[in-house]
Amino acid sequence: MSMDLDSVSMAPAAQREVTNATILCCNCGAPIDGTVSAGALCYDCIKLTIDVSQGIQREGTLHQCRDCDRWLSPPNQWVVAQPESRELLALCLRKLRGLNKVRIIDASFIWTEPHSRRIKLKLTIQQEAFQGTILQQTFEVEFVQANQQCPDCQKSFTHNTWRAVVQVRQKVQHKRTFLYLEQLILKHGAHRDAINIKEIHDGIDFFFSARNHAEKFVDFLGSVVPMKSKKSQELISMNVHTSEKTYKFAFSCEIVPICKDDLVALPIKLAKQIGNLFPLALCYRVGTAVNLLDPNTLQTAEVATPIYWRAPFTPIADIPQLVEFIVMDIEITGLTKGRFVLADCTVARAADLGVNDTTYFCRTHLGALLNPGDSVMGYLLAGTQFNNTEFEEIENSKTYKSAIPDVVLVKKHYPRRKKAAGQKRNWKLKRMAKEESEMLPRKQDQERLERDFELFLRDVEEDEELRQTMQLYKAQQEANANDMEMETDDEDDEGPQIPMDQLLDEFEEMNMHDAE
Repeated sequence: MSMDLDSVSMAPAAQREVTNATILCCNCGAPIDGTVSAGALCYDCIKLTIDVSQGIQREGTLHQCRDCDRWLSPPNQWVVAQPESRELLALCLRKLRGLNKVRIIDASFIWTEPHSRRIKLKLTIQQEAFQGTILQQTFEVEFVQANQQCPDCQKSFTHNTWRAVVQVRQKVQHKRTFLYLEQLILKHGAHRDAINIKEIHDGIDFFFSARNHAEKFVDFLGSVVPMKSKKSQELISMNVHTSEKTYKFAFSCEIVPICKDDLVALPIKLAKQIGNLFPLALCYRVGTAVNLLDPNTLQTAEVATPIYWRAPFTPIADIPQLVEFIVMDIEITGLTKGRFVLADCTVARAADLGVNDTTYFCRTHLGALLNPGDSVMGYLLAGTQFNNTEFEEIENSKTYKSAIPDVVLVKKHYPRRKKAAGQKRNWKLKRMAKEESEMLPRKQDQERLERDFELFLRDVEEDEELRQTMQLYKAQQEANANDMEMETDDEDDEGPQIPMDQLLDEFEEMNMHDAE
């Protein structure tokens, strides 16, 4: 009897020692450390019963502008973010409510079909459930892509919302300069801030939503073409209480009316100032300045934009006035300068062959390209009357009158028997999206535009130096029948061909823009 009492008295003491060290989970009965655990639950039961992600948004909506592909970031900011990029991930996390109460351990995208318009995230978070007990949980969040037009794109589709316009003009009869300028703008992406582009008879208008965008575009124009600009402003509205004023700004940009391959008659005083150049010169390149060449001596000179506008001059002959000649005889003199080689040449008009025996002797800078029997384009000065004051001064000058040539050769001519405006090429140029005029162009104007574009494409094919300043793309190959027809045309076409290694793929350009 006494032993039973002792065993009973000893049992509570042993139980008290177990209680101080461990306790049993109230849910599953597993022994747990009572000094650490709170709530009398084991770690597994805490994970099953407590949700640390409670209160965190599991679904959301992302607004994207389908015109500019930008995303709406609260409260009212539009940001650029590529699919599955860090910028898009940060935007998604900012959209979720309740994340500020937990610690984010990991966040990643879950692949979804592009056409599903769903963006899924996999999040891993940590939170302290009880004192000394930290829980980690992984869950998924799904966003739905919704379309919403940004304010900038809304302005581009609304009339009279621009704040600045850049009016680019050139007083010439063709569009060759604007075609070249268009390629430079596309290459450097200078038109990205423009909300509208409108082509008119003698130039192009670029509309912007802010003045600084227009000023940036004017600076770009000044870095690629010789031009002068003038700024004007118009008051739209004014708040008499706060004195806040709203203006519209107009930038008038006039490009020098001289193009490549134009024949110019310089003022004699200006010709002496730029290196005593012969006043009758050929324009062989137009960059930030006008580059002139004397075909008789290969002497070159550069007329800067400020110098030109102090003493402006116009060409006495341009591309439409070129005449085709046939090389009868040519002799290299040995003088070279860069890609120019001086030669004595005897030519005859192609229209005179079989009619008369009239030939012309001249010096040319095309000695490296011409051979007897080749066709060459040039200006016929003998017997031609020019209504130009500077040219009359040259004719009346005792110093320069005897040096005026009968013919000035400009470039080699490649016969294109089957070449037409719609002829297939293995390359193409991109064009800017311009607003179409309400009135369709007349038939003769449309033909003139197509002719100017065809002449520009031929210049690109023939001038390698010109090609290096723009981006050319591979043309998409069509059916085999069209390919066979194109190969036949190439065999009949004696014009130069552009190597395929100089052409870009369109997806390569997209990758380059993404990298930028």
